[in-house]
Amino acid sequence: MAIGRRLLRHADTPHCIVSDNNIKWMAESTPAVVRQESISKPRGGVNPVEGNRGAVHVWIFAEKTQQLLLRRHGQSDDGKWDVSSAGYVSATSSSLVTARKKLHEEMGISLPKEAFELLFVSLQSARIDGESVKNDVSLDVYLITTPDTIPLEALNLTLEEGKVSSSVKYVSYGEYRSLLAKEDPGYVSYDVNGQYGQLFDIIKKRYTQDTAARSLTLQKQLSRYASDSLTAELSGLSNGDKEALGLLIKAAKIIDDLFYHQVWYNNPALKDWLKENADASELDKLKWAYYSINKTPWSALDENEAFLSTADSSIILLPEATKRVHGWKGLEYKAAFPLQKPPGANFYPPDMDKKEFESWKESLNEKQRQEADGFFTVVRRKSELKLDSSPVNLTVDDKNDLVGAPVLYGVPYSQEYSSFLYKAADLLHLAGNLATTPSLKRLLHSKADAFLSNDYYESDIAWMELDSKLDVTVGPYETYEDALFGYKATFEVFIGVRDDNTTAQLKLFGDNLQVLEQNLPIENAYKSKDVSAAPIRVIDLVYAAGDVKGPLIVAFNLPNDERIVKERGTSMVMIKNLQEAKFNKILQPIADVCICEEQKELVDFDSFFTHIVCHECVHGIGPHTITLPSGQTSTVRKELQELHSTLEEAKADIVGLWALKFLIDKDLLSESFLKTMYVSFLAASFRAVRFGLEEAHGKGQAIQFNWLFEKEAVILRPDETFSVDFAKVEGAVESLSSVILTIQAKGDKAAAQLLVDKYCKITPPLQLALAKLEKVQVPVDIAASFPIANEIAN
Repeated sequence: MAIGRRLLRHADTPHCIVSDNNIKWMAESTPAVVRQESISKPRGGVNPVEGNRGAVHVWIFAEKTQQLLLRRHGQSDDGKWDVSSAGYVSATSSSLVTARKKLHEEMGISLPKEAFELLFVSLQSARIDGESVKNDVSLDVYLITTPDTIPLEALNLTLEEGKVSSSVKYVSYGEYRSLLAKEDPGYVSYDVNGQYGQLFDIIKKRYTQDTAARSLTLQKQLSRYASDSLTAELSGLSNGDKEALGLLIKAAKIIDDLFYHQVWYNNPALKDWLKENADASELDKLKWAYYSINKTPWSALDENEAFLSTADSSIILLPEATKRVHGWKGLEYKAAFPLQKPPGANFYPPDMDKKEFESWKESLNEKQRQEADGFFTVVRRKSELKLDSSPVNLTVDDKNDLVGAPVLYGVPYSQEYSSFLYKAADLLHLAGNLATTPSLKRLLHSKADAFLSNDYYESDIAWMELDSKLDVTVGPYETYEDALFGYKATFEVFIGVRDDNTTAQLKLFGDNLQVLEQNLPIENAYKSKDVSAAPIRVIDLVYAAGDVKGPLIVAFNLPNDERIVKERGTSMVMIKNLQEAKFNKILQPIADVCICEEQKELVDFDSFFTHIVCHECVHGIGPHTITLPSGQTSTVRKELQELHSTLEEAKADIVGLWALKFLIDKDLLSESFLKTMYVSFLAASFRAVRFGLEEAHGKGQAIQFNWLFEKEAVILRPDETFSVDFAKVEGAVESLSSVILTIQAKGDKAAAQLLVDKYCKITPPLQLALAKLEKVQVPVDIAASFPIANEIAN
């Protein structure tokens, strides 16, 4: 009988045990690392807490049998059963690296980082020889999910001389929880009714969900997006530009694949798996549909709550992960992703924190520091590099190498994403050769060069000076995915056809940018004397890719490079056909539900569109490069870090309202906007807050609404509708504008945090409005399709 078949049959029983009393094990490798009971000192009397950064637990879970793999340590088989693998995170290592190393050392299983799912982090108090250790230990709990049980013969329990014997067995997670709840003396104790109970709660929820109920939930989530086909008139394009358009769409699809990689390292595998299995069932179809909107397993409209789990993910075969067993194809694992969206996306090591980054940055010279927190450099860890390049069969020397300090290092985008960027660059060069206008040729060639050089300065200047009927925005720009610092830029593509008539009408805003700067409600010392006019281009969108997910933006103001903003200002693009779709399908229905009867007629598309224009213009004024109290020069982005995007979006909105009133007072805009802009803004605020408070626009809008409501500029009527108090709104808008601009000018992160803490919340008035919109099922945003691009691509 084949060994593999025998083991598979044994795996159906609750307990499968393999022991080797001749195996010796070093005491410090035992998993009794962090316990809620007394533990003994390891050999040598070393305090297991001192000099360590925390601890890790790694659990191996077999999906089909619903079993956890346990281990027992000791010189005989009367030791206690415990976690699959565990260890301390030394001061010179990191959480994930430790988890990977310990699993290899203790069980002979070598897996890449995408097999490890961080379930939760808890604080546990250790006791040593009956005495409490004062400092709590941070415990990172990882789960590895395998479709089937691992044949126990595949585990390498014969390790280095001096290590004690070990036994392993599979136990159903439900039975194991019961044993712990009863404090069975044969098992190391965990408080299953406390933090550690999450291990069992997560597994239970993940595998006991009703398919019909889950399908209904996904249907409701999908219904928040109104489908709309965006079209544009191509007759104004030259033949050369039409040919270039086809190449640009191909390049955009490559950039789209690159973006999936930026969000999370397992994201591309998850995307391919969901797409491949979309026709397997109605539930799988819904999973793929909602994932296609979010481009991640986290729902943008639900504060990035996971709507998928590792159980939905791809199965990867890695035969070399363990010893070979006759008749068994090798270890399979589920490509994992955490329940909580990683704040650092895939720009930093997944277990890196701010303290580690800042400590590393202090060791660098000035040029290296600029690269470390620059837009176009990812941060990696050297110890991970060794594990990734040789994840199996590590030698003793390899293990010693991994004990060294977990030094971080930077990798330029041009290197990290080279497999994508070389292909995209070739297509951009070909499109540039076909393009009709010199400015479009220059943009496409310079952007292709930037992909390979990692220097985007000249290509961003070329984008600002673009004067072409075929309008293209491509490159790494926005930093919203980097919720850890707000430093790293994601790639995006917007391809459209310029609306010449509307573009000409909006020249007014760019011409008056310096005037607006000089009259901002802020101290004169903080005002810039050399703001450049922001060119405005209005387009109808043909195709979008990359960082285009969840709620779709209707305009953007670029570049974000503070050097260019200081020297040349910014340029903006307004997407008119998308704005019209949102107004008709979302904003008008919101106004019908939330705005009082006498002000409802004041909500109109012109005011909605004009405020968006002004919002984007305002991104180009106000503080950017600043002088700190110490006299040091910095930027608002670097000082406010993860709060920057929220404050900047709030600034653009509220100062945009202030700017419109200023232009009306100067007779540069029609007085007919005076009331319509405020009421249209109020209706739009409910739309933006529905994006959720994990998204910069939603956060910024919550701050503004709650401020205006507190100042009684927005009033809740007895019939549960809202109105604007025109006598108070002007003052409230100016006061909030002044507060935000001053925080930015001073780089005052503490003040920014206070503002966010007080006003960035779903207050009862907001909750009331959101509940009404939910009841009548007004869509939250648009799920756009691009028939022209699909036709060209085919």
